[in-house]
Order: sequence, then structure tokens, then C-alpha cells
Amino acid sequence: MKIGTTSPQAFSRRSFLRTSAAAASAVSVGTLELSRSAHAAGRDIIRVGMIGCGGRNTGAAAQALAADPGARLVAMCDIFLDRVRGKRDELRKIRSAQVLADDDHCFTGFDGYKRVIEASDVVLIANAAKFHPLHAMTAIRAGRHVFVEKPHGIDPAGVRLIQEACELAKEKRLSIVSGLQSRYHAGYAETIQRIHDGAIGDIVSIEENFLRAPYGVMQRKPGLSELQWQLSAQYRFRWLSGDDVPQSLVHNLDRTSWVLGNKVPLKCHGLGGRSSMTEHIYGDVFDHHSVVYEFENGVRAYAFCRTTTGCYDENSSIVLGSKGKASLTACRIWGETNWRWQGQCDPYQVEHNRLFAAIRSGQPINNGDYMARSTLITVMGQLSCYTGKEVTWEQASRSEFYYPPRPEECRDDMEAPTQPGSDDAYTVPVPGRTAFHLQAATKAKV
Repeated sequence: MKIGTTSPQAFSRRSFLRTSAAAASAVSVGTLELSRSAHAAGRDIIRVGMIGCGGRNTGAAAQALAADPGARLVAMCDIFLDRVRGKRDELRKIRSAQVLADDDHCFTGFDGYKRVIEASDVVLIANAAKFHPLHAMTAIRAGRHVFVEKPHGIDPAGVRLIQEACELAKEKRLSIVSGLQSRYHAGYAETIQRIHDGAIGDIVSIEENFLRAPYGVMQRKPGLSELQWQLSAQYRFRWLSGDDVPQSLVHNLDRTSWVLGNKVPLKCHGLGGRSSMTEHIYGDVFDHHSVVYEFENGVRAYAFCRTTTGCYDENSSIVLGSKGKASLTACRIWGETNWRWQGQCDPYQVEHNRLFAAIRSGQPINNGDYMARSTLITVMGQLSCYTGKEVTWEQASRSEFYYPPRPEECRDDMEAPTQPGSDDAYTVPVPGRTAFHLQAATKAKV
């Protein structure tokens, strides 16, 4: 039995048309790179598969097809068949000659990803984050190249699996590229290099903000089972999304770690809860989080995210130094040194340009060094917010904790693991009362 054929209107965090236009404008870059390299596996065509057909992966597919004129979209899957076909139609409007996925290669259900991997040379993974590690590992084991969206896991067990997938990719000389696109932004890279060169003196502290209205909010459509409803509203349920620290602050905290020389925090403490977004459509996640991370050099990073309507919004990464300040997202430094980057960069397109150039050249890219590390930084912060307890890096990196069920145990006919109460509301963690047992495991190398 398939999960379902009806989906709510898909939501994209970036306008699909804007993404598509940017992707189209970058095709000349991809063509230039390909002209200098050999064909992948001796073929002109690189078969591309999509695991997840929401707005983000549709944008990723447009960028992948723009990156390589020999790329062909051959297979797609999602929990909802109408979403697969709808996104295929959108992609055909801008890349008609490159979209070859027929009805026999549009798959649904929890096992649809296996069929996509079988049909593809490179898979694009951007579905519920719970499944990112499993789907990436399955693709790598099958000898496929991978692009996987953030976050790269929602719990310590998932982060361990994505790390193992990255290590296996190195052994098999396969590319695995992360959706943490900050690393592919030329302006961010130059700003951080100037910080490392002393432009703001010694780093004193870092402030990270991702404050916005909730995205992907929808009313439940009649006829959906509880499982179908939760899968259609994945960001509202922690067993699927891991909540907003991994979902949103992962970009910010990846930049924090990058600024600090790819270091990890010693410990963190967090605050979080539900304030105003309390209706049942918001599931069982928090609407605000604050996490303080302490690093070994005494630097503290203050990280804030909020998903509430009618409030002040900001997306920023501010580094405070002894001789000045830097805004990473504005690519600006001021204080004793005043500087602003003047270039243009679409990191979403750049990451795909480099992925496909790597596939053609046989010189694989592997983003595993920061994929697992940055994701685990967010996971430890989220668990601290839920429990109200201090969480150390040692605890998080050694833990086997996961949000049940395990990804490989999910089935089309299963009951939703989170069930509403008699008032149709879902139980939300209560800091100070909720406990997650971060039992020890063999220490992960993150």
C-alpha cells in the first residue's frame, strides 16, 4: 500500500522561479567546466534521481540540470504521487529536454528511494531530514554520487550514520556534497579569511540569528490519515524534522564553526518552548529557541531561532572581535578595518557546478568533514532546549539516541509515532521534565 496520492500545496523556502532563473543563467559555467574533463563513466549522460519532491529538491534538480548539459532527470520519488508529477511538470517547463522521468519512474512510499537509487548515477536528497542519513548511505553503498540537503541527521544516531556514509564515499571515490551552501559562497569565504587574518582582532563572541515566521504551514486536508498528515507537514513534527535548531540554525552554526577554525563546542545550554504558535497545525515542535555554546578558547556563540508570526525577523551571523565586527551574511567588516565584498555569488548553483564537474573529472568532492560536525552542534543544542539541561559535546558525540522509529523501520502502513490527544493537540517537550537518555556509544569521529 502506498502512503498516498494527495498532497497539500508544496512550499519552497526560495521562490522556485527565482531559483530556476539563477540556475539557467549559470549553465555556461557548467559547460565551461565540463569541456575540460572526461565524460562520467565513459558516457555523455549523467542520470539524476530526486528523493523528495518538495520545493527545495525541485530547486536542486533545476540547478543540477543547469550545471551539466549531459544531466538527465530519470527518476523521482516522494510520499505523494501528485507532488512528484507536479514538480516534474515544473521542471519540464524550464528543462524539457533534460527531464526524462516517465510515469514508470515516478515512485511513492517509504521504499521509493530504493528505486530512484537503482535508476541513477547521482541522487539529490531533500526530503524529511530523518531519512537523509539512511538514503545517503544507501546511495553510497550502491556506488552513487550524492547531494544531500541539510540537516544531515536529526539525532546523534543519524549523525553517526551520515559520518559513516561520508567515510565510505571516500573509500569508494564517490562525491557527497552538502546543502550547507555557505561553504560555497565566495563572499562568505573571503570574509572569514579576512577574520582569520586578523581584520577584527581576536574573536570575542558570535551572535547567530534566524528569526522568521513559520514556513510550510497548512491546514490538514480531509481524508489524510494521521501518518499522511504528519508527512505532509514534516517541519511540524520532531520525529521527522528534529525541530528548528537543526532545521534552520544549522547554516548559522556551520558558519560559527567555520569562523572558529572548524572547532566544536565543549558544551551548551538552551532555552526553548511554545509561546504563540500553539494550534494543532503546529504539531509538537517549539516556536522559539536560544542556545549558548561555549568553545575551548572561551568564546561563546549565542544562537537564536524563532518561528512566530507578527514579530521582528532577522537572518544574520555577527562576529564580534577585539578590533571590530564582521557580518558574514552581509560580507562586511567594520571597526579598525572597514571593508565590504562587492561580488556576486549563487552558492546553491555553485555547489552543483562543482559536484558535476567532480563527477566528470573523476576527482570526487567530499563535504563530510563539516556535514556531521555542524549537524551535531545543532542536535546537542536542540536536546538542551528540550530538556533544559546542559549538554556536552562528549555526551552528544557518544550518544546513540534517536527519535523512534528508526528510519529503516518506517513502513507505508505503520501508525504515526506521534499521536494527538483528545483535544487534537500534540504533546510538546517540557524543559526540566522531559529527559532523553544520551547513553554512551563508541565515540564518533565528528
